[in-house]
Amino acid sequence: MTQRAGAAMLPSALLLLWVPGCLTVSGPSTVMGAVGESLSVQCRYEGKYKTFNKYWCRQPCLPIWHEMVETGGSEGAVRSDRVIITDHPGDLTFTVTLENLTADDAGKYRCGIATILQEDGLSGFLPDPFFQVQVLVSSSSSTENSVKTPASPTRPSQCQGSLPSNTCFLLLPLLKVPLLLSILGAILWVNRPWRTPWTES
Repeated sequence: MTQRAGAAMLPSALLLLWVPGCLTVSGPSTVMGAVGESLSVQCRYEGKYKTFNKYWCRQPCLPIWHEMVETGGSEGAVRSDRVIITDHPGDLTFTVTLENLTADDAGKYRCGIATILQEDGLSGFLPDPFFQVQVLVSSSSSTENSVKTPASPTRPSQCQGSLPSNTCFLLLPLLKVPLLLSILGAILWVNRPWRTPWTES
């Protein structure tokens, strides 16, 4: 293999080795919140990226969509509409908070570091390190249904302590007593005709 061919394959090899989020940025793969509530996501990064800007965006993170929130310089927290991103260089984490969740907020997001990798002379070869997060949003109606659904099968077996429930235990003997009496009456009625002829003879 010639040196020129090896140099041409270097960017491709670096792209294969660079798995976004596996080496430099980490966080939860899935988070869940309810409509109207707030949701926080914490992402970790390596110490060498302490001074770099951190960002949060919705996939595919196209700048023309203007859905990217990025920290800038000495600013610890940056707000954009309902999204707040806060960098914590002391513990090498940054937190993203989504306020007043809506159903439309569900989807795939990216917490990343705006590096462009200029410090390694690899500008244009490698993408920014990032980690993908799946945001799930549950509606209040579905939450209420999920709470009520398991309660319905337990209604027939609520014979525990309350006055209406005590009638469950009282009804069972009341139903059994007439049945037993009718069975005993039938047995006595069948047996009586056989006993009477023997006694007369």
